[in-house]
Amino acid sequence: MKSLGPLEQLADALRRLPGVGPKSALRMTYHLLQHDREAARMIGESVLAALNEVHNCSACNTFTEKELCETCVDQQRDRSLLCVVESPSDQLMIEQTLTFKGLYFVLMGRLSPLDGVGPQELGLDRLIRRATDGAVTEVVLATNFNNEGEATAHYISETLKARGLKVSRLARGVPLGGELEHVDAGTIARAILDRRTT
Repeated sequence: MKSLGPLEQLADALRRLPGVGPKSALRMTYHLLQHDREAARMIGESVLAALNEVHNCSACNTFTEKELCETCVDQQRDRSLLCVVESPSDQLMIEQTLTFKGLYFVLMGRLSPLDGVGPQELGLDRLIRRATDGAVTEVVLATNFNNEGEATAHYISETLKARGLKVSRLARGVPLGGELEHVDAGTIARAILDRRTT
């Protein structure tokens, strides 16, 4: 088998990004080399710097350049609340709402037996240690509402409830500004089941 040259290696590397297929990766490669070599250099240096300097927070598992991330060292956060998310981008989305004032634990994935990701691969033992540190009284599960996210939330919920912790789950339902005719039946059904009094 012929080894890939630098051009093909770059296209192959770009193709690994989510949502980038072979044609898009090749287009990006040609653009960088033909029109914006400075951007190509900046991308390469930035990726190397991130690989060398960014690691996981020792407390919440999100990305940080220090031992503890900014959220974990913030003394204004409510240490009795722990929100479990799948990824740093999920954590960022919750933070942007300005409604959650507790701490986080970032799973960096979700249970997916078909892909060989079980509780050990996900490092759920670290989550359990964090949740049972004596300060946490409620764990908010904010995994995605797909099959793997639901299975992950169920497994974590059962594990933590057995240890005497209060566990809650993000509410599901019709999105703000959504029109019922454009919402799927499953979402409407969940909204009806999770309805609250006004």
